[in-house]
Amino acid sequence: MAITAADVNRLRKQTGAGMMDCKKALVESDGDFEAAIDILRKKGQKVAAKRADRDASEGLVIAKSSGNGKNAVIVVVNCETDFVAKNEDFTNFANTIADKAIDNLPTSLDELKSLDYGDGNSIADKLTEQTGVIGEKIDVSAYEKLEAGTVFAYNHPGNKVASVVGLSEEGQSDAAKDVAMQVAAMAPIAVNEDSIPQDVIQRELEVGKELAIQEGKPAEMAEKIAQGRLKKFFKESTLLHQQYIKDNKMTIQQFLDAEQKGLTVTDFKRFSLS
Repeated sequence: MAITAADVNRLRKQTGAGMMDCKKALVESDGDFEAAIDILRKKGQKVAAKRADRDASEGLVIAKSSGNGKNAVIVVVNCETDFVAKNEDFTNFANTIADKAIDNLPTSLDELKSLDYGDGNSIADKLTEQTGVIGEKIDVSAYEKLEAGTVFAYNHPGNKVASVVGLSEEGQSDAAKDVAMQVAAMAPIAVNEDSIPQDVIQRELEVGKELAIQEGKPAEMAEKIAQGRLKKFFKESTLLHQQYIKDNKMTIQQFLDAEQKGLTVTDFKRFSLS
């Protein structure tokens, strides 16, 4: 497979690794981006791979919650340039789409695009129309919703990152806000280790074992070292086990228990624009 400069640049943006390292990894993996990331990691590169995010180019990420505090949505509306993303008309357009999402709670991105925008056109038709008006490709690339006892929708200033969080009990908007800010800042990949796909866990074990072997450790010890690195991965990458950013002496689960015994996170969603 021919590796293009665009491929190399995409991997560089995704991982933060050097251009030549990215090119070599892509050549070795025959263009497979996930495999290339693993190759970089196995060679000791500290890769900032955004596993939990669906990256896009430019645009806005908007999160909204319902009046009853039990439903939330998060929408990514894309354009091609930051100039357009900062335009007031585009901001209003994106917010209208997010409003339609929270008012109707569609079950999928396609269903969201089929909703009436408000002028007799569907959102999909309106996206096509705005592409012609603005002169850039305009699209909705991602949409998620969640329902819980308490939800909170957090929009980071600039609308490049947003998150929505659901807590198990009602009346916990202050705690939900703090956790939503944690999600936006720390980008966890799952609520806890039980919600991490098995293939992701297996990849972490393989990378940990390979690194240990490269460090000169015997195979049986490498296995134990890999298990230790996996536990560290859980601590750093799962929301309930992460250190609370407002008080690093406690985890998010400990913070929630202090707010109300048994309170926990049911789900979260986070999108960011690269």
